[in-house]
Amino acid sequence: MREPVFRAAVVGVGHLGRHHARILGAAPEVDLVAVVDVDLERARAVAADVGTVALPTVGEIEAPVDGVVVAVPTRDHVRVGLPLLEAGVAVLVEKPIAASIAEADHLIAAAAASGATLAVGHTERHNPAVTAALPLISAPRFIEVHRLASFQPRSLDIDVVFDVMIHDLDVVLSCVGSEPVSIEAVGVPVLSSRIDIANARLRFANGCIANLTASRISRDRVRKLRVFQPHALVSVDYAEQQVETWKVKKGEGERTGIDGGRVEVKNAEPLERELDDFVRAARGRTSPRVTGADGRRALAVAQRIADAMTAGGDPPPVHGAA
Repeated sequence: MREPVFRAAVVGVGHLGRHHARILGAAPEVDLVAVVDVDLERARAVAADVGTVALPTVGEIEAPVDGVVVAVPTRDHVRVGLPLLEAGVAVLVEKPIAASIAEADHLIAAAAASGATLAVGHTERHNPAVTAALPLISAPRFIEVHRLASFQPRSLDIDVVFDVMIHDLDVVLSCVGSEPVSIEAVGVPVLSSRIDIANARLRFANGCIANLTASRISRDRVRKLRVFQPHALVSVDYAEQQVETWKVKKGEGERTGIDGGRVEVKNAEPLERELDDFVRAARGRTSPRVTGADGRRALAVAQRIADAMTAGGDPPPVHGAA
């Protein structure tokens, strides 16, 4: 028996929201009932492209909806998302989950109370290269991440840590399986009033060190992650959706060699996979791949990094402390 059509809406059709609308509008199992934006002309342009109606506010959506993508500025995530979750409507909120930990907690609590699905748009976790790489990572000791992009006059209301580095924080936390015990960080506002380039060094309880660099003022576009673990390396190119793994291979006697190469990855659009996951989770009221708790965890570390850039770093852990 065929499942009923999933009724969806997209709130905020700027740079990213219009891609959500494009994918949902083309999905055969989805009825995109509306796109919403305070800029009604922009909403109308997107609506014309995807074959739906344009509205200036969520309250004007007449048809009932099963799920809503919230792609408005971060400061408005709670204002838009909270009433939907309280009403039992599934919500996919773009990263970062909210403007503060307290606001993230409000969203998570509302979803738990109503039973609605809450997913967070950490798209890289749906990248086929990341999906292929995570099972290969078992005992990371050093993680190196570079995410460099050219300057764009958008998302300048938040630091580069919350804008782009947070994607990698989510992936790193998934690799290690715990939160950092100490953080050192530096950031510089170069072309805007916010931090445009940042570096963070995270130390975890198991001894793993993660070094992350994020820039939105680079001439080059780079999105790469490398994980070093005993006798092995896993390398991920997010943009090319490529994974390589190399291991020490013991030969006869004292001889050793290197074995490995490229891992098979079936390329796909991460955002499409994210939306497929959201629809599946919302229909079954099950956990999405990136939950509200995951989004909160990444936000909490991003906030610690932002604080460390001002204060000079987390205090060192106290040995023997619980």
